[in-house]
Amino acid sequence: MKTPRLFIPLVILAILLSACGAFSQTPAQAPLPFILITSAPNPSPTPTPFQPSLYTPTQVLFSLDNGAFPTETPSPSPTPPMDATATVDINQLFPTSAAPPVDSLAGNPTALPPLTDNETINFLLIGSDKRPGSSYRTDTILIAVVWPKEGQVSLISIPRDLWIYIPTVGMQRVNTAYQSGEITGYAGGGPGLLKETIAYNLGIRIDHTAMVDFDGFRRIVDTLGGVDVPIACQYTDWRLIDPSYDPYNEDNWWLYTVGPGQIHMDGDLALWYARARSKSNDFDRGRRQQEVIRAIFGQALQTSTFGKIPQLYNDFSSTVITDLGLADLLGMAPHALNFTNANIRGYYIRPPYVSSWTTPGGASVLLPNDAELSQMLLEATTLSTFAVERTSIKVEVQNGVPLEAWDKLAAARLNYAGYQTIISNADRRDYGNSVIVDYTPGQDSNQRQTIISTLNLFSANVISQPDTNSPVQYRVILGYDYEPCFQPQDLSH
Repeated sequence: MKTPRLFIPLVILAILLSACGAFSQTPAQAPLPFILITSAPNPSPTPTPFQPSLYTPTQVLFSLDNGAFPTETPSPSPTPPMDATATVDINQLFPTSAAPPVDSLAGNPTALPPLTDNETINFLLIGSDKRPGSSYRTDTILIAVVWPKEGQVSLISIPRDLWIYIPTVGMQRVNTAYQSGEITGYAGGGPGLLKETIAYNLGIRIDHTAMVDFDGFRRIVDTLGGVDVPIACQYTDWRLIDPSYDPYNEDNWWLYTVGPGQIHMDGDLALWYARARSKSNDFDRGRRQQEVIRAIFGQALQTSTFGKIPQLYNDFSSTVITDLGLADLLGMAPHALNFTNANIRGYYIRPPYVSSWTTPGGASVLLPNDAELSQMLLEATTLSTFAVERTSIKVEVQNGVPLEAWDKLAAARLNYAGYQTIISNADRRDYGNSVIVDYTPGQDSNQRQTIISTLNLFSANVISQPDTNSPVQYRVILGYDYEPCFQPQDLSH
């Protein structure tokens, strides 16, 4: 099977980012000394110190519904227990589904027919809290469906609490499949059972897998010199004041805020941003993980990352379990140069594709809504001619206001919708209303309106200026009416 030209930046770096869902049971190591966190003046990360009341740590016993793992006493969470009331409960955010039909829980549900064909290469990126001698979960599960000839990718984030059928085990959370495969001697071990689980329930064949812990991810981001992440919506969550501090001491935590803006992150900050969920939930965490993946991918294309492949491979080889070798990656490098962020489509298994439900054993899980989920998976696994058409459209973005990085945020937003972008300087920085200049010969009002709607610019001033020699089809000058915060799942692909 032919190797996709985009594999190096997408898989080497996305594999490492899959550690974002991993869970530390020990204090995190300090970032490498030569890495500095820098950011634009206005959107700088803003730590908000606090002095919470003292608490008494408690131990909570838990067990999985079908007894696949022994009951155990987990280590205290590094997220401060005093903030437990701030954790967003998905049962409060989304309506609880009615109990599923009895035959969906008793016996084996019917396997879905395959959604992917031999024209795709499908990668499974896994983040785990695996530690020697202890049970663990694969709390980050991300599928990358790749069309190598067309240069398209669909990223599909799978929530850890998705309640599905695991072959030889029964109905269970998807994040338990990997360890079940390891401890029961399933053919192919943990990767084998998780691949079969995904194929059975989601209809997606998995060709390659990689599992990584978060320490490897942190080192790789530092090796790359950090990553610039465009954060469209401000995010606040608990964070250790310093990664070397004891996470079980409540005085070592503070509320930390990033965005909106383009934020330069070292490995520790990137890991925090993609893992934190005390103030949000797993759905939002999946969004932020894809956000960081896209930033790493874009940065890899613009830097000398390809020359660092041997170093990167050596850095993550001890922490990544994968079926890919260094020779495979080196052979793929020359084919990665014609790919852009506009070729990545993002999908998230979240409401309305799932509903919260409580199992008879009392576990809070996410139950698939079959019709809605199947439709989304069909779109995600289908080659999009619509996406091909959009990537042929290039939009120039200019910042017409004195708010730093708005042009970068708008460009990233257009990338999510499938448009190629470039950034240039505006003639001035006092635009009240945004402006879109249409250079296309055909002056297609519907096509122009799609770009306006993508940016949520209801009152954009339109300038018609047909120019067959223009290197871009449209120019957008952002005014004070532009609101950078958006949800990528709301954008059409």
